[in-house]
Formats: sequence, structure tokens, C-alpha cells
Amino acid sequence: MTSATVDRSEFRHVLLSGTIVGAVTGAAVILFLLVSRLPHGIVASLVLMIIVLAGGVAAAFLPGFFAASRTVQGVASAAAIGLWGTIVFMAIDIILLRPFKAFPWTWNAIGGGSTWWYLPIWWMLGTFVAWMGAIVTAGRAARGGDTAIPSLATPAVVGGLVVGLGLGLAGVLFMPIAAGAGFVLSLVVFALVALARKG
Repeated sequence: MTSATVDRSEFRHVLLSGTIVGAVTGAAVILFLLVSRLPHGIVASLVLMIIVLAGGVAAAFLPGFFAASRTVQGVASAAAIGLWGTIVFMAIDIILLRPFKAFPWTWNAIGGGSTWWYLPIWWMLGTFVAWMGAIVTAGRAARGGDTAIPSLATPAVVGGLVVGLGLGLAGVLFMPIAAGAGFVLSLVVFALVALARKG
């Protein structure tokens, strides 16, 4: 029996859900790459920042939604969904994006032309944000709150927007990168708050 209040951890469900997360991630990356080819300016930076935040919401909260994370098992399932999603994206990256040289040369230059400098980081980040998002989801559910993705994601998105606009407009950091960092940091803070309340 499966319902919205029961953790989903069946192996096939984890793989299917992770495949969806990976496909959504791939679509967000492709959209980011397309927009990044437009003339640089504040409008392009804002659009890129929105794409990063939307991708962050999908990577962080879709796994918890698919796993219906309510307990430790559901949180672990969401992390597994996030990990599989990164592996699915890796396939999209290697099969589709790399042969067409979709990434700018500076991206490749960091690792001397190799994809292996960032793929392990991607696996860890995708698993980590899914884990944090599932903790936030389970914490909200434990308090009887709204577990819809827009409700869960809004505080972290606001954090990402504040950091992205603040550091981006000040010229400290590229706006989309600052927004992504702000989103992840906010997500971690809210996950720690959820754990503290549960304890």
C-alpha cells in the first residue's frame, strides 16, 4: 500500500524517479547553456539565475516528493533518487553535450579537458541537496505543514535570490553562481532547523 504519507523506497521507483530528476536536470543545463550564449548583461544574468534556482528546486525537492519522505527511510530514498539523477545526467552529458562541445572552453580547461574533475562533485552535490530537501520535507510533514514543493522551496529560493542579487549586483560573484550558493546554504540552514525541531 502506498500513499502520500508512506515512504517510497522500492528499487524500481527510486530508479524511475531518479531518471526523471536527471532528465529535468539535463533540460535545465541545456537551457542554461542556450541562454548563456546570448549577449551578456543584467537581463541574461537574471534569466540564468532563475534557471539555476529552478534547477536547484528540482534537484533538492523532487526526490523528497517522489520518495514521500517522512522518516529516515524516506530521506535515504530521496538521497538515492538524487544520486541516480546525477548518474542519468552524466549519461546525458557524455552522450549529448560533450560531443557537441556544449560547454565553454573554460569549463573544460579547469580539468585539463577532462570531465572527471566535476562529475564526482556533481554526484556528491546532487545527493547532498536531495538529502537536505528530504529532511526539510520530512520536518515539515512532522509538524503537519504544507509539503507541496512551492511551499517547501520558497524560503531557500528567497535565500538564493538575496545572495544572488546582493553579490551579483555588487560585482563580487557571477549572479547565477551566487544564487546557487545562496540556495544551497539556505537549504542546509532550513534542514538543520528541521532536525533541531525534531530533536
